[in-house]
Amino acid sequence: MENQFPAPQEPLHPVRPTSTNWLKILGIVVIASLVSTLIAVLVIKTYLFPNEFRPVTLSSSEEQALDVKIDRLDPMRRSPALHKSRAPEIQNGRLVPERYSEEGASREIVLTERELNALLAQNTDLATRLAIDLSEDLASAKLLIPLDEDFPLFGGKTLKVTAGLELAYTNSRPIVALRGISIWGVPLPNAWLGNIKNVDLVREFGGEKGFWKAFSDGVEEIKVSEERLKIRLKE
Repeated sequence: MENQFPAPQEPLHPVRPTSTNWLKILGIVVIASLVSTLIAVLVIKTYLFPNEFRPVTLSSSEEQALDVKIDRLDPMRRSPALHKSRAPEIQNGRLVPERYSEEGASREIVLTERELNALLAQNTDLATRLAIDLSEDLASAKLLIPLDEDFPLFGGKTLKVTAGLELAYTNSRPIVALRGISIWGVPLPNAWLGNIKNVDLVREFGGEKGFWKAFSDGVEEIKVSEERLKIRLKE
């Protein structure tokens, strides 16, 4: 009777890595370490030590267009160039009286993204710490907040906060909704924001007397498009 059990095989000897294989493994480890280090440095630089924003500088033609818009909203701020063509608001140190009239008055406010950021640079100290972005139905903001040296763990660092606000006009009423707020790129939980994330504040609170109802009743149109904000007020 033939033996049904297979004959024992010779034990396999493990293949020892050659010097070439060791060099390949070492090279992969070194490259992976360098890539990981670069990513870590980039993340720390971007989120823990972000650079200040560069203030927007308008061209001469953009500056003139902005001056005309601001002059219409705030005649007291009238630029020297516009003083030549219009009567000044102040003469001999006194405000000039003027009869009130709405004839020919425009109820539209149109500002570009560059104009908004230029206004920050001209009128506040936030030019290097706050930047506004306009896109379709969305106004976004980036804010850098220097932390005090005594602040726990992150003392002396710069806090980077980003936020998005939906702005639109639908069904004869404005829409204002917080899309979210992030700190160092980490979105905050809705519970920490009072559960108002993606909630239309006008619809939620516009039925009651107060700010949101008055705001809704006074706005005829809000349109945020790429790099442009348009608001039209009611009579």
